[in-house]
Amino acid sequence: MIQKTSAKNKQPPVILITGKNGQVGWELQRSLMPLGTLVVCGRQEMDLSNSDSIVKVLREIKPDIIVNAAAYTAVDKAEEETTLATQVNEVAPAVMAEEAHRLGALLLHYSTDYIFDGQKIGSYIESDKPNPISCYGHSKLAGERAVQSSEADAVILRTSWVYAAREHNFLRTIFRLIQEREELRIVADQIGAPTWACLIADTTAHVIRQSYIERMSGNFNSDLYHLTSSGETSWHGFAKSIAEIAKTILPDEELKLRYLEAISTDEYPAAAARPINSRLSTAKLSMHFSLNMPEWRDELELCMRDLI
Repeated sequence: MIQKTSAKNKQPPVILITGKNGQVGWELQRSLMPLGTLVVCGRQEMDLSNSDSIVKVLREIKPDIIVNAAAYTAVDKAEEETTLATQVNEVAPAVMAEEAHRLGALLLHYSTDYIFDGQKIGSYIESDKPNPISCYGHSKLAGERAVQSSEADAVILRTSWVYAAREHNFLRTIFRLIQEREELRIVADQIGAPTWACLIADTTAHVIRQSYIERMSGNFNSDLYHLTSSGETSWHGFAKSIAEIAKTILPDEELKLRYLEAISTDEYPAAAARPINSRLSTAKLSMHFSLNMPEWRDELELCMRDLI
């Protein structure tokens, strides 16, 4: 059964959120509550691997705003499950964009740093040429292009290194391992900005609010923006910060970690290639929406309070 939650304002817009149990989808339910009547969908309510299911739900609900927070995100598994990754990350957004245009709805879609090859020196800007090096990256880029080539009013937000206090992610894995192991080996030559799902959700609310006003006034233009925390670190640096913060919130006897070894990407083989440089410039987002993106370390400290 699809869950509806009403805001208190008069005749609020209907906002449909996919991926209700994911890291971002979960936070969106809190952040978007003041903006309208929420309709939240998981796989049971809307199966993104089935285009007919998407069409059926959207035509039944007739949302004013569609926020697609669902995706196939198993990066390594996507090398084998290319058909499923393509259906969820490319075909599903294309169907949503087509239905959004038919309904006159605003579509907000998320993408990823994996659409780049990571070879640039410096931060990527939105106009840099994509060159994905994994099946996951290819499927997400295809989803971007499907939305961009549609006639729908749409905003695409590219983000990176997403974590939260719930679900499976790097933060939760490291937080568990530092309580179980004395030594960890973490990749130190991939650089990016860890980004809290809560920040993504809160920023999304601001983007939707302004975009809705722009549409009402006839000043809206579909566009693509980068959304991450500010600053940068490596996966090793991220893990080190998690361990340091954990020392301030956990008793000493619960911390087993004694040595955190920095290793290269070549020393940690994986089925899918990762971008070495995942830095995304948020200057365009900050300028258009008058935002100041917080430092990743500050966000991490706030998030980790919810882990205990």
